[in-house]
Amino acid sequence: MPPELSARAAGARELMDDPGADRRMLERTYERFRLVNAVVSRPGLLYRRDIRPRARRRTISILDVGAGGGDLCRELARRLHRDGLAASITALDADARATGWAEAHDDGAGVRYRCAHTSDLVREGAVFDVVVSNHLLHHLTADELPELLADTGRLAGDRGLVVHHDIARSRAAYVLFAAGTWPFAGNLLAGSFIRDDGLTSIRRSYTAEELSAVAPAGWAVRRGIPARLELRREPPDARP
Repeated sequence: MPPELSARAAGARELMDDPGADRRMLERTYERFRLVNAVVSRPGLLYRRDIRPRARRRTISILDVGAGGGDLCRELARRLHRDGLAASITALDADARATGWAEAHDDGAGVRYRCAHTSDLVREGAVFDVVVSNHLLHHLTADELPELLADTGRLAGDRGLVVHHDIARSRAAYVLFAAGTWPFAGNLLAGSFIRDDGLTSIRRSYTAEELSAVAPAGWAVRRGIPARLELRREPPDARP
């Protein structure tokens, strides 16, 4: 039976966020994220709609905030290379365990991995053409979310794009994720935090209405499939 999902379980914590989390399980989680995110997060859509059109015009800079094991960054780098396009990609995460693992598994993608906060980059005056995140918003507290949105807006400057992707909380999302991952709990996902933390993530996530209520002026919330939310700030001219 699904838990109560009428309100965010803001006090729930994911196992992989524990500083004392089992190292082997954490690294297996980073390793398996690529497979799960390929289905759930649909990185190809982000690439085709927002990355490739910009990269066709010039070499662009991309920042992935809360990049974890860096699978999204490496996938974007792979697609850019396949299409003969160029970009500088930075994977940012405040957890040194994540950036250390990601850098060790770059596999020639050429991504820059950095352990820092968005506020550190803001202080440095960094600006990127595209700022993205995937499954980050639900991790944040009520105070951290507006700070992140303000920081990522600054990091995109006046002409950059910001796109935050996350899960849409619902009973259907919970049931589908539980059912879809159950056959793999003893094999593909065994020894990782993905199934347990995925269910916790859904409980912590926003609905479209909740996210719209806290989004700053000029930001738009879009629904996607499967059970996806996108919080987006377009540049003023709305062109790639």
